[in-house]
Amino acid sequence: MESNRELFDRYQRDVYRTCYYMVHDPSDAEDLTQEVFITLFRSNREHIEQLKAWIMKVTVNHCLNYLKRRNSLHTKVSANPHLFTGIESKPVDRLVEERESAEEWAVYMNRLPAKIRAVLTLRYMHDFTLGEISELLSIPLGTVKSRTHKGLRLMERILRDAGVQLPEWEGDNYEQNKRNLEA
Repeated sequence: MESNRELFDRYQRDVYRTCYYMVHDPSDAEDLTQEVFITLFRSNREHIEQLKAWIMKVTVNHCLNYLKRRNSLHTKVSANPHLFTGIESKPVDRLVEERESAEEWAVYMNRLPAKIRAVLTLRYMHDFTLGEISELLSIPLGTVKSRTHKGLRLMERILRDAGVQLPEWEGDNYEQNKRNLEA
């Protein structure tokens, strides 16, 4: 079993990024990250099989509770590129490009409702399966699927409104379109 320090070192970045994408305020994300780790340190982790999934569940629940208490979202984008990049030794132009991209996505994600944002964050930022997200958020699988579908549709509308060029699909058959792209 990992010590508290090892647990913090290993998952601090994922927890912070999830909090940041959920609340869009660096100082609130830091506070939530501290609260999450206090909860984790006080919890009995001996029988947890999927440690990262459990940590992300605790994180998302803390963020959702915070958003419920706060009642209104504040839109702020961090000017710290180290929050969004994996390695500090990247070339400056790449760091700037990644920071701008992360800031854009943070703004787009902020336009989504919190529950949909939570599902999309777990699905596409942390690569959890729909079943894992269902367990993490304690919601039915069908709800995860509908929130994912609705979130992607909303994000498509947001991106189109922002002038982002998206590929044109023929109808709503994603499998057919996927095969067309692979051909």
